[in-house]
Amino acid sequence: MAQNFSLKDQLFNAEKTRYLAGLFAGADPSFDAEAFEAQVMSRLLDLELKERMAWIAECLQQAVPGDLPQIAPTLLRALPPPLDPGKTDDDFGDFIFAPLGDWVVAVGMDHPEQSLDVLEELTQRFSMEWAIRPFLNTHQDQVLARMQEWCAHDRYHVRRLVSEGTRPRLPWGQAVGLELTDPLPLLDRLHADGTRYVTRSVANHLNDITKKDPDLVLDRLQGWGRNGRQDQAEMDWMTSHTLRGLVKAGHPRAMEMLGFDPDAKVSADVTIKGDAQIGGALEFDVMLSGNGDQPVLVDYIVHFQRPGGKTSAKVHKLKQSALADGALTLTKKHKLKGDATTFKLIPGAHRLEIQVNGKLRAGVDFELLA
Repeated sequence: MAQNFSLKDQLFNAEKTRYLAGLFAGADPSFDAEAFEAQVMSRLLDLELKERMAWIAECLQQAVPGDLPQIAPTLLRALPPPLDPGKTDDDFGDFIFAPLGDWVVAVGMDHPEQSLDVLEELTQRFSMEWAIRPFLNTHQDQVLARMQEWCAHDRYHVRRLVSEGTRPRLPWGQAVGLELTDPLPLLDRLHADGTRYVTRSVANHLNDITKKDPDLVLDRLQGWGRNGRQDQAEMDWMTSHTLRGLVKAGHPRAMEMLGFDPDAKVSADVTIKGDAQIGGALEFDVMLSGNGDQPVLVDYIVHFQRPGGKTSAKVHKLKQSALADGALTLTKKHKLKGDATTFKLIPGAHRLEIQVNGKLRAGVDFELLA
C-alpha cells in the first residue's frame, strides 16, 4: 500500500457524497442535494473513518427528518439494486451505504421489527454488521428470532449478517451482550452454506470464540465434521481458518485436528544468513529432521524490541509440508520495513525461534541493525 494512501478518503469523499445525494434526490424531489453535500463536506475531511460514517448519518437525519416509519419509504426508494447474488465471495458493496445503518440505529430503536426489515435490505448493498449490534443489545430475542429466518434467506449477504453481526470480537463493532453459546444454533445452520463469503464469516466467528473457549470451538468443528453437511474440502478450509489463532499459539488439540502431531520426534536447526538491517531483510535457513515422511506445520517467531526494553513476539507462517525421507530444508526472507506505520522497528537484540507442530524446536539470537 502506498505510503500516502488514505482509506477514509477513498471510501468517503466529495464524489461519494454527491452519489448518495443524487440517490436521495431521485427518491424525494424535496431532498436538497446541494445543501446536503455542502453540509457533509463542511466537516468530512477533518474526521476519521468511523466519524465520517456517523457525520453522514447525522446529516441525513437532518435532511430527512422523522422516526423510522416516516423516513423508511424514502430511504428504501433511494437504494440502488442489490448486490449480485450470483457471486460467492468478496462482494462487500459500497461503503457509502454504511452510514445508512447508523441512521437506522438513531431513529429505529423503538421500531425493532421495521428496523430489521430495513437492515435486511441495506445489508444487500453494504453489510450491516455494525448496525445490527445495538439492536441485539436492546431487542435480543427479536433479533435472534429474525436471524433464524435469515439463515435460510436466498441472498447470501443476509445470511452472512447473521454470523458476522453476532461475532464476539467484531472489529470496530459495539460489544454485544451474548453468551458465546447463544449464536451457535445459528452457526450450526450456516456452516453448511455454499458461499465462501458466509463460511469465512462463520470461521472468523469461531476464531473469536477460541480466544476464550478453545474446546467449545474444537468440539463444534468435530460435530460438524461428523454430520457431513458441508463439502469436505470447504470443511477442511473452514477448520484451518478457524484454528489459525490456536495454531500460532501451538494449541495441541488444534494441531491434532489439522493432522499434525505436536509430540512428533522432529528436531530443527536454524541459521541466519548475513546481517539483519532495518530496510533490508532477515534471511534464514531451517533444517528439519525426524522420522519418515511425517507432516509438519512450521512457523517462525520473531521477538522484536519495543520501547522501554520490552519485547513483542510475532508469529509468522513458514511452511505446511512433510518430511521427505526424514528431512526438510526451508529458506525464508522476512522483510524488515523501516517505513511501516503500524509497527516501528527498533535496533538491538532480537530473537528468532522455529515452531514445529506447535512446539518450539530451535532458536537463535541476532542483532537488528539500524
